[in-house]
Amino acid sequence: MALHWKLVIDCTDAPALAEFWSEALGYALEDPSELVGSLLASGRIDAAAVVERDGRKLFRGLSGIRHPEDPHDAASGVGRGRRILFQEVPEAKVGKNRLHLDVHAGEAGLESLVSRLETLGAERVTEVDRGPAGHWWVMRDPEGNEFCAAG
Repeated sequence: MALHWKLVIDCTDAPALAEFWSEALGYALEDPSELVGSLLASGRIDAAAVVERDGRKLFRGLSGIRHPEDPHDAASGVGRGRRILFQEVPEAKVGKNRLHLDVHAGEAGLESLVSRLETLGAERVTEVDRGPAGHWWVMRDPEGNEFCAAG
């Protein structure tokens, strides 16, 4: 039996990083407002556990994105398919990632993708051109997490 999974990325500002990756990948921001509101109203969580961002009520320290075509739970806003959860942690990033995303350019082309990612806050680090074997840029997201933009 196949298992459900999500990729969890440690960060210092979960809503901001979720917004970056939502735009970068064309994913939907998860909106747990209904669930958060229900938990607040029933007293199961208090206001300190919640942050508001662009009209959405989020659990403090957590923000998720999901593929827009995948199913999701309407009550919680949580995706049930391709999903990334950003989780705030107290320690800063140290060293190179052991896991990273590769974002593929598609028809728009590599330079167009890289330029768009830069306007969202990403930074170019190193260009790699291996001829027929591939051409890509190693980049950093707004919190310094490495990822690759490939042609």
